Amino acid sequence: MTGDLAERLDAAARDATAIPQVVSAAGLDADGAYAVQEALVARRLGRGERLVGLKLGLTSRAKMAQVGVDEVIWGRLTDAMAVPDGGTVDTSALIHPRIEPEVAFLLDADGNATAVAPALEVIDSRYADFTFSLADVVADNASAAAYTIGSWKPLPDGLDNLGVLLEVDGRVAQVGSTAAILGDPRRALGAARRLAGAPAEAGWVLLAGAATAAVSLVKGAHVRAVVEGLGTVAVRAS
Repeated sequence: MTGDLAERLDAAARDATAIPQVVSAAGLDADGAYAVQEALVARRLGRGERLVGLKLGLTSRAKMAQVGVDEVIWGRLTDAMAVPDGGTVDTSALIHPRIEPEVAFLLDADGNATAVAPALEVIDSRYADFTFSLADVVADNASAAAYTIGSWKPLPDGLDNLGVLLEVDGRVAQVGSTAAILGDPRRALGAARRLAGAPAEAGWVLLAGAATAAVSLVKGAHVRAVVEGLGTVAVRAS
Protein backbone atom coordinates (compact mmCIF):
# COMPACT_ATOMS: atom_id res chain seq x y z
CA MET A 1 0.00 0.00 0.00
CA THR A 2 2.77 2.44 0.95
CA GLY A 3 4.44 2.21 -2.45
CA ASP A 4 1.16 2.56 -4.34
CA LEU A 5 0.18 5.68 -2.41
CA ALA A 6 3.64 7.20 -2.91
CA GLU A 7 3.39 6.49 -6.63
CA ARG A 8 0.01 8.23 -6.85
CA LEU A 9 1.28 11.30 -5.03
CA ASP A 10 4.44 11.38 -7.12
CA ALA A 11 2.46 11.16 -10.35
CA ALA A 12 0.13 13.94 -9.18
CA ALA A 13 3.11 16.24 -8.56
CA ARG A 14 4.83 15.37 -11.82
CA ASP A 15 1.63 15.78 -13.87
CA ALA A 16 0.43 18.83 -11.89
CA THR A 17 -2.93 17.14 -11.47
CA ALA A 18 -4.82 16.99 -8.17
CA ILE A 19 -5.97 13.67 -6.76
CA PRO A 20 -8.47 12.68 -4.02
CA GLN A 21 -7.37 12.43 -0.40
CA VAL A 22 -6.11 8.87 -0.85
CA VAL A 23 -4.10 8.45 2.36
CA SER A 24 -6.91 9.16 4.81
CA ALA A 25 -9.19 7.04 2.64
CA ALA A 26 -6.75 4.17 3.14
CA GLY A 27 -7.06 4.52 6.91
CA LEU A 28 -3.39 5.24 7.61
CA ASP A 29 -2.29 6.89 10.84
CA ALA A 30 0.57 9.40 11.14
CA ASP A 31 3.26 6.71 11.27
CA GLY A 32 1.91 5.12 8.13
CA ALA A 33 1.73 8.51 6.46
CA TYR A 34 5.38 9.26 7.22
CA ALA A 35 6.27 5.90 5.67
CA VAL A 36 4.47 7.03 2.51
CA GLN A 37 6.37 10.34 2.64
CA GLU A 38 9.67 8.49 2.86
CA ALA A 39 8.74 6.33 -0.14
CA LEU A 40 7.58 9.41 -2.04
CA VAL A 41 10.85 11.28 -1.49
CA ALA A 42 12.80 8.11 -2.31
CA ARG A 43 11.26 8.23 -5.77
CA ARG A 44 12.67 11.73 -6.23
CA LEU A 45 16.08 10.67 -4.98
CA GLY A 46 15.98 7.77 -7.41
CA ARG A 47 15.67 10.31 -10.23
CA GLY A 48 18.87 12.03 -9.11
CA GLU A 49 17.70 14.59 -6.58
CA ARG A 50 19.48 14.82 -3.23
CA LEU A 51 18.34 15.72 0.26
CA VAL A 52 19.34 19.21 1.36
CA GLY A 53 17.23 19.79 4.44
CA LEU A 54 13.99 19.59 6.37
CA LYS A 55 10.89 21.70 6.74
CA LEU A 56 8.36 22.10 9.50
CA GLY A 57 4.74 22.72 8.71
CA LEU A 58 1.73 24.04 10.59
CA THR A 59 3.87 25.80 13.19
CA SER A 60 1.56 28.81 13.42
CA ARG A 61 -2.05 29.14 14.50
CA ALA A 62 -2.76 30.95 11.24
CA LYS A 63 -1.56 27.99 9.19
CA MET A 64 -3.40 25.48 11.35
CA ALA A 65 -6.62 27.44 10.93
CA GLN A 66 -6.07 27.89 7.20
CA VAL A 67 -5.82 24.17 6.45
CA GLY A 68 -7.86 22.76 9.33
CA VAL A 69 -5.03 20.73 10.90
CA ASP A 70 -3.73 21.28 14.44
CA GLU A 71 -0.44 19.41 14.74
CA VAL A 72 3.12 20.37 13.73
CA ILE A 73 4.45 18.18 10.91
CA TRP A 74 7.72 17.83 9.02
CA GLY A 75 8.88 17.07 5.52
CA ARG A 76 12.01 16.71 3.43
CA LEU A 77 13.67 19.21 1.08
CA THR A 78 15.59 18.28 -2.05
CA ASP A 79 17.92 20.33 -4.21
CA ALA A 80 15.34 20.40 -7.02
CA MET A 81 13.04 22.47 -4.80
CA ALA A 82 15.56 25.28 -4.33
CA VAL A 83 15.02 28.55 -6.21
CA PRO A 84 17.68 31.29 -5.98
CA ASP A 85 16.83 34.59 -4.33
CA GLY A 86 15.32 36.73 -7.08
CA GLY A 87 14.70 33.66 -9.21
CA THR A 88 11.58 32.31 -10.87
CA VAL A 89 9.01 29.73 -9.83
CA ASP A 90 7.28 27.93 -12.71
CA THR A 91 3.62 27.88 -11.71
CA SER A 92 2.67 25.78 -14.73
CA ALA A 93 4.42 22.84 -13.05
CA LEU A 94 2.28 23.22 -9.92
CA ILE A 95 -1.39 22.55 -9.13
CA HIS A 96 -2.58 25.37 -6.86
CA PRO A 97 0.55 26.95 -5.36
CA ARG A 98 0.62 29.20 -2.36
CA ILE A 99 3.53 31.13 -0.90
CA GLU A 100 4.42 32.12 2.65
CA PRO A 101 7.22 33.96 4.52
CA GLU A 102 9.46 31.89 6.77
CA VAL A 103 12.68 31.84 8.74
CA ALA A 104 15.41 29.44 7.60
CA PHE A 105 18.32 28.03 9.57
CA LEU A 106 21.61 26.68 8.25
CA LEU A 107 22.47 23.53 10.19
CA ASP A 108 25.57 21.72 11.34
CA ALA A 109 25.83 17.93 11.60
CA ASP A 110 24.21 17.97 15.04
CA GLY A 111 21.18 19.89 13.86
CA ASN A 112 22.26 23.12 15.50
CA ALA A 113 21.86 26.44 13.71
CA THR A 114 24.96 28.19 12.41
CA ALA A 115 23.17 31.01 10.54
CA VAL A 116 19.70 32.37 9.88
CA ALA A 117 17.97 33.97 6.88
CA PRO A 118 14.58 35.14 5.64
CA ALA A 119 12.89 32.63 3.36
CA LEU A 120 9.90 32.05 1.13
CA GLU A 121 8.28 28.66 0.77
CA VAL A 122 5.97 27.62 -2.04
CA ILE A 123 3.52 24.97 -0.90
CA ASP A 124 1.36 22.98 -3.30
CA SER A 125 -0.93 20.28 -1.99
CA ARG A 126 -1.39 17.45 -4.44
CA TYR A 127 -4.95 16.99 -3.19
CA ALA A 128 -8.08 18.41 -4.74
CA ASP A 129 -9.21 21.76 -3.30
CA PHE A 130 -6.08 21.98 -1.11
CA THR A 131 -8.04 19.96 1.45
CA PHE A 132 -6.58 17.15 3.53
CA SER A 133 -6.34 15.37 6.85
CA LEU A 134 -3.17 15.22 8.94
CA ALA A 135 -2.23 11.85 7.42
CA ASP A 136 -2.83 13.16 3.89
CA VAL A 137 -0.56 16.19 4.24
CA VAL A 138 2.18 14.24 6.01
CA ALA A 139 2.27 11.66 3.22
CA ASP A 140 2.36 14.50 0.67
CA ASN A 141 5.70 15.65 2.13
CA ALA A 142 4.02 18.49 4.01
CA SER A 143 2.97 20.09 0.69
CA ALA A 144 6.59 20.95 -0.13
CA ALA A 145 7.09 22.38 -3.62
CA ALA A 146 9.83 25.05 -3.68
CA TYR A 147 11.74 27.40 -1.43
CA THR A 148 13.97 30.46 -1.64
CA ILE A 149 16.43 31.68 0.97
CA GLY A 150 17.84 35.17 1.36
CA SER A 151 21.29 36.11 2.63
CA TRP A 152 22.57 34.16 5.64
CA LYS A 153 23.33 36.17 8.77
CA PRO A 154 24.88 35.30 12.15
CA LEU A 155 22.32 34.29 14.75
CA PRO A 156 21.03 37.38 16.57
CA ASP A 157 20.35 37.53 20.29
CA GLY A 158 16.60 37.29 19.72
CA LEU A 159 14.30 35.92 17.02
CA ASP A 160 11.08 35.69 18.97
CA ASN A 161 9.21 38.84 17.92
CA LEU A 162 10.52 40.18 14.63
CA GLY A 163 8.09 41.85 12.26
CA VAL A 164 7.33 40.05 9.01
CA LEU A 165 5.80 41.42 5.81
CA LEU A 166 4.72 39.47 2.75
CA GLU A 167 4.44 41.69 -0.32
CA VAL A 168 2.88 40.79 -3.66
CA ASP A 169 3.59 43.16 -6.55
CA GLY A 170 4.73 45.83 -4.11
CA ARG A 171 1.60 45.67 -1.96
CA VAL A 172 1.44 44.23 1.55
CA ALA A 173 -0.48 40.96 1.45
CA GLN A 174 0.22 39.67 4.96
CA VAL A 175 1.64 41.09 8.18
CA GLY A 176 2.96 38.89 10.95
CA SER A 177 5.66 38.17 13.49
CA THR A 178 8.25 35.48 13.96
CA ALA A 179 6.47 34.81 17.27
CA ALA A 180 3.89 32.95 15.17
CA ILE A 181 6.52 30.25 14.55
CA LEU A 182 6.19 28.14 17.71
CA GLY A 183 6.48 31.32 19.78
CA ASP A 184 10.14 31.58 18.74
CA PRO A 185 11.62 30.18 15.49
CA ARG A 186 14.56 28.75 17.45
CA ARG A 187 12.15 26.19 18.92
CA ALA A 188 11.95 24.71 15.43
CA LEU A 189 15.44 23.31 15.90
CA GLY A 190 14.41 21.12 18.79
CA ALA A 191 11.11 20.27 17.15
CA ALA A 192 12.88 19.09 14.01
CA ARG A 193 15.18 16.82 16.00
CA ARG A 194 12.25 15.45 17.97
CA LEU A 195 9.91 14.92 15.03
CA ALA A 196 12.32 13.80 12.33
CA GLY A 197 14.31 11.61 14.68
CA ALA A 198 17.45 11.73 12.53
CA PRO A 199 20.62 13.86 12.56
CA ALA A 200 21.11 16.55 9.96
CA GLU A 201 24.03 16.88 7.63
CA ALA A 202 26.29 19.92 7.78
CA GLY A 203 24.99 22.50 5.33
CA TRP A 204 21.39 21.31 5.44
CA VAL A 205 18.60 23.87 5.62
CA LEU A 206 15.69 23.93 8.05
CA LEU A 207 12.60 25.90 7.15
CA ALA A 208 11.12 26.74 10.54
CA GLY A 209 7.54 27.34 9.39
CA ALA A 210 5.35 30.18 8.21
CA ALA A 211 5.04 33.48 10.01
CA THR A 212 1.73 34.32 8.30
CA ALA A 213 -1.00 32.56 6.38
CA ALA A 214 -0.05 31.64 2.81
CA VAL A 215 -1.36 33.51 -0.24
CA SER A 216 -2.00 32.19 -3.73
CA LEU A 217 0.95 32.38 -6.10
CA VAL A 218 -0.22 33.42 -9.55
CA LYS A 219 1.67 33.71 -12.80
CA GLY A 220 3.43 37.03 -13.18
CA ALA A 221 3.44 37.90 -9.47
CA HIS A 222 6.53 39.29 -7.78
CA VAL A 223 6.63 38.22 -4.14
CA ARG A 224 8.93 39.57 -1.45
CA ALA A 225 9.28 38.75 2.23
CA VAL A 226 10.76 41.21 4.70
CA VAL A 227 11.85 39.95 8.10
CA GLU A 228 12.89 42.61 10.61
CA GLY A 229 16.62 42.45 11.27
CA LEU A 230 17.18 39.60 8.80
CA GLY A 231 16.53 41.26 5.46
CA THR A 232 14.53 40.38 2.38
CA VAL A 233 14.03 37.53 -0.07
CA ALA A 234 12.07 37.54 -3.32
CA VAL A 235 10.84 35.40 -6.21
CA ARG A 236 8.83 35.91 -9.37
CA ALA A 237 6.16 33.54 -10.62
CA SER A 238 6.14 32.59 -14.29
